[in-house]
Amino acid sequence: MEIIVGKTAGFCYGVKRAVEGCYKALEKEKNVYCLGEIVHNENVIKKLEKNGLKFIENIKESNGTTIIRAHGIKREIYEYADQNHINIVDLTCPNVLRIHDIASNYAKKGYYILLCGSKTHPETMGTLSYCGKNVELLEEEKDVLEAIENLKKSTIKKVLLISQTTYSLEKFKNIEKILKEKLDNYKLEVNNTICLATKTRQEETKKISSQVEYMIIIGGKNSSNTKKLYEIAKKECKNCIMIQDKKEVDAKEVLKYEKIGIMAGASTPEKNIEEVVNIIKISDKK
Repeated sequence: MEIIVGKTAGFCYGVKRAVEGCYKALEKEKNVYCLGEIVHNENVIKKLEKNGLKFIENIKESNGTTIIRAHGIKREIYEYADQNHINIVDLTCPNVLRIHDIASNYAKKGYYILLCGSKTHPETMGTLSYCGKNVELLEEEKDVLEAIENLKKSTIKKVLLISQTTYSLEKFKNIEKILKEKLDNYKLEVNNTICLATKTRQEETKKISSQVEYMIIIGGKNSSNTKKLYEIAKKECKNCIMIQDKKEVDAKEVLKYEKIGIMAGASTPEKNIEEVVNIIKISDKK
């Protein structure tokens, strides 16, 4: 049996920075809160909770130092924390902060902003607060035509297209193509803000899954970037599953195949990947 593990599998820079930042904060003081899940991975969350980190869903629940997770937050939350003298440890991914700056600057210049992203993802909700009043959220390619109709009802002729850092590169390119075809009389600026780690991980997932008989995607059930990897892999490999950790590995099913591919989302610890690989290797030797 051959097992191919993606070179880009596991923690990206932003996630690693955020998780390490939590442990550093806990070393300094005991009363530390985190606004929302630091990353979308149940194993990581449980480990941090055991070390004393308290997870809250509303900044008003904070009673001490509060960590801002990798996904970022809405602008008004910063304002509330400042007004109420809440000590903030900002672990927002630098790539996300960059998008906030871009959105804010273009909104001030009077641009109509089209943001590609998931409607329920915390990163997207945070970015929307920096886009001003003239903004449309595009979750799928089908959302573009309605957004164009709304744009045409306004008097704005300048348009900016940006994206959630973990959005599908394929979908973004399709949306860009539609906009260029439909908005020939508009000033359209495209800033592909999908982070490099996401792009390379998606590209590697496509490559590996096209070469194997069975593809395993490892990551949190509520991880947006992991779900996108699974969508990509399914198109290339009909035998594809998404699991959270080694407990979900079906050894009997895996052993039916000679060539196995493994990729993991940006919030998946290296330990989880190693454990899945070891389970498969041990089963193969029996």
